[in-house]
Amino acid sequence: MSTMSWRILKVVALVLVLGGFYGLAVYKHAEREAIRQAPVVLTEACAEKLSRYGLAAGPVYRSPYMLQRTGLAPAMAGYSEEDVRAIQRGCNIIDDTQGRLASDKASERWNAPRFIRGTHASCNQCHQGVGDKQDADGNRLKGSLSLGASWVMADMYDRFTGLLLPFELRQMQCYINSSNGYKPNIADDLIRDVTAYTRFLSAALGLQIGTSYEEQGVDEIPASFTGKQGDDYIRGEALYKEKCQHCHGPQGHGVEVAGRLIGPAVAGPNAWNMQSRNYFYYVATILPGFICRNMPLGAENTLSNQDCRDIAYFISNLPRPAGDKQGPLVALQQQALMRIMPPLLRWSEAVMERTAQPAPQAPVAAR
Repeated sequence: MSTMSWRILKVVALVLVLGGFYGLAVYKHAEREAIRQAPVVLTEACAEKLSRYGLAAGPVYRSPYMLQRTGLAPAMAGYSEEDVRAIQRGCNIIDDTQGRLASDKASERWNAPRFIRGTHASCNQCHQGVGDKQDADGNRLKGSLSLGASWVMADMYDRFTGLLLPFELRQMQCYINSSNGYKPNIADDLIRDVTAYTRFLSAALGLQIGTSYEEQGVDEIPASFTGKQGDDYIRGEALYKEKCQHCHGPQGHGVEVAGRLIGPAVAGPNAWNMQSRNYFYYVATILPGFICRNMPLGAENTLSNQDCRDIAYFISNLPRPAGDKQGPLVALQQQALMRIMPPLLRWSEAVMERTAQPAPQAPVAAR
């Protein structure tokens, strides 16, 4: 083969390869556009919430929540059909991040589990009430991690990084640390739809940009808010067994029944990692605050500040994944602990149960 023919062949091969990549990109773009245009099948919680907040396409939006609470519902910019679908998808992602309720998690949840290492983590576990936790009277709850309140403080100063973080970047942090996962692309539809839903919540609740609300973030509990008895592992373990293990399991690995998640993991491979702000040894105030304000479910605000710190201290001493900053040796150590300790503890508990049983008594001989 002549040199000229060889050069032509290489050019043709390059054109074919580039054409193949272009064709694949066009196909994937069309596939994602088809998902954007498809009707959204809402989860039960999202159907109830979005109906209650009057989400519908139209030139003007008026919030039923504001009308009920204040007697006024000022006209706000309305939503297009495309906006409504984005908001609906965003709500579904918050309520069902892992796609357990989706018939096709790859499309209906933008394949969100690809950014999460475990099988438990879901946005709704921290941002309860599908991002908008309220009591029976519709009052927004202090320290409940409201997404709407978080949105209006977009571009908020973050004391951990020293940066002004927009809402999208804070979402990405949740995937890396709280979900022990990977960072989505900031332009991903997953980020876009969750942002759309969050912005809608802020409008439905009548929240004002740049205003700090009590329900934003966690009502942190430092040691100075207690009787300064010191954080205690033994007290925390006893409280955990009494108040928490029914939902989260005796070793904090979560509880699943027939494929349904009863309570998410707070330790082990499906929990947040050692770089998360939920990790007591990284930030000693956030997890106690979350526990006091949001746990146990149905009995919130019944634990004392010291109880919450003790439980958080105990939970954070259970094995969990290392974060990105801990390095390979710590990661290996944590993986070993997560695999060795659970069966070892189950074995020791079984031994203790057997030894605690009274020995059988010999039958009394008849006289």
